Amino acid sequence: MKDTIFLIGFMGAGKSTVAKCLEQNYGRRIVEMDEQIEAREQMPVSRIFEEKGEEYFRGLETELLKELGEEENLVVSCGGGAPLRPCNVEIMKKNGRVVFLTARPETVYERVKDSHNRPLLEKNKNVSYIEKLMEERKERYEAAADYLVPTDGRTGEEICREIMKKIQEGCR
Repeated sequence: MKDTIFLIGFMGAGKSTVAKCLEQNYGRRIVEMDEQIEAREQMPVSRIFEEKGEEYFRGLETELLKELGEEENLVVSCGGGAPLRPCNVEIMKKNGRVVFLTARPETVYERVKDSHNRPLLEKNKNVSYIEKLMEERKERYEAAADYLVPTDGRTGEEICREIMKKIQEGCR
């Protein structure tokens, strides 16, 4: 098995923060999937959704994951919807470990309330909608995950240490 760490979870769960910590402390190269896709398409994710649709965007995620499978020692911050496609989960599991970062809906709201680059939340930025969407995705996130790590009220450092400990010990 390759050693890439794939961070999955709802938007605002802390994937980017944890990825930076894993890069700094464990020498892994970060790949922010949404940033890579934006650079390739030369437009923000919100515009890709608007002009080309969610299905098109999800296809771009799958293609990028296939490419990343050829590399090693990465930490990949996946878009919130990446693990919703079974083929994406298969690619991630084949090429590394999948870490599901969890957060309460209230925590997610606090982290994303001032952001305008989350197209699925833009017109529904409230705790009840976030909770509903999280609940819809929870089962698939859990099925995809090798490890579950809560992020509420914790620093990036604490979360990184827990991830690396779980991977080294091989526990879920």
